[in-house]
Amino acid sequence: MTSSEPLLVEREGPITWLTLNRPDQLNAITGRMLTRLDEELERERRSDSRVIILRGAGRAFSAGHDLSSDSVEVTEPGDSVDDRDRQASYIDLFMKIWEHPKPVIASIHGYCMAGATQMVTFADLVITAQDAQIAASPVLPIGGGFISPLLGYYVGANRAKLLSFIPGYRMSGRQAMDWGWAVDSVPAADLHSRSIELALAVAKTPASVIRMKKIAINRTLELQGYRLTAYMGAETDVVVHHSDEVEFVKSAIEEYGFKETLRRFTAGELLTTGETG
Repeated sequence: MTSSEPLLVEREGPITWLTLNRPDQLNAITGRMLTRLDEELERERRSDSRVIILRGAGRAFSAGHDLSSDSVEVTEPGDSVDDRDRQASYIDLFMKIWEHPKPVIASIHGYCMAGATQMVTFADLVITAQDAQIAASPVLPIGGGFISPLLGYYVGANRAKLLSFIPGYRMSGRQAMDWGWAVDSVPAADLHSRSIELALAVAKTPASVIRMKKIAINRTLELQGYRLTAYMGAETDVVVHHSDEVEFVKSAIEEYGFKETLRRFTAGELLTTGETG
């Protein structure tokens, strides 16, 4: 998978593979990647494929949003409405996975972090490598409430808080299955074959039957507030983006660089009161 395209499309019988393809950057999400995903999801509505599998090239599914790229704009004081619209645009796209007429399977190996975890949460079925590392929150406290509220529907409120309260807290692929976020977890060497096996089993069911079952199950969650929770997360995230504490962390990143700020935070030397150890 050496193409420079940020998203690869391959068709194999009834399966369409959509592969995040920035392996040298652990498939960090960019604006161009999201645009291509949007385009291909729309194209797949009219294709002959029966199942979509979403995966990542190389060593990881995705490390989350690429904070150094065009995917994330620096949030300046006063542009909270623009920030809200930007965050909501991610939900708009990921809802296209949720609402897609075809079943979408996410096949997760290596790292699946922050924004990538959010993307996968909208998939219909998630299968993980047992040693995958999955995190809902970034490693520094620079946002809040964007991803974790939806996780509560799958792993329960207490575990969603655990994944949210500790920046960068990870669950393994096996834990993700045990906790209810994934439907299966297998040794990494078996992930590809198991993903195909699952997709082929799903593809045997008539497309119209699958579509209506997906609508019915999703509607049940929406009656419990799923869709509103997703967009509410975008709005609570904006509130946190403009808090004094997050502004302090961002200023520390500007002063010390990301890696040194992370080291100081992990060591307890970075205090959001404005003091540094």
